[in-house]
Amino acid sequence: MALRDLTGVVDFGHLEAYTLSDAVVIEEVLHIFQHQCELWAPLLTTAHEGWRDAAHTIKGAAAGIGAGLLAAAAEAAECGDVHGAERRLENVQSAMNAALHDVAAYLHALHLRSLSR
Repeated sequence: MALRDLTGVVDFGHLEAYTLSDAVVIEEVLHIFQHQCELWAPLLTTAHEGWRDAAHTIKGAAAGIGAGLLAAAAEAAECGDVHGAERRLENVQSAMNAALHDVAAYLHALHLRSLSR
């Protein structure tokens, strides 16, 4: 994986500006994002009572790293009624997978950069 594998679903410029391009902080923030996704993803189903809380938490985590499409999908899921919620939660999962792909590619590039120093 490398920067060429980025799809653009995460605005890393947003994260870089927010962290003053500090690679250590960026890496930590992205690992926290990955962990949040891992924790909350199993709750992204209407079969679980906490699905709105999961969507809300993912919305905040996504906004923090510049994953606007994921944040928007999570907000739509969180704010919508129960009718159609399962489909909206599937959209969150799909957007999350895309964001996690970009995060993995970006982290890989950070690691490669640190090795070349």
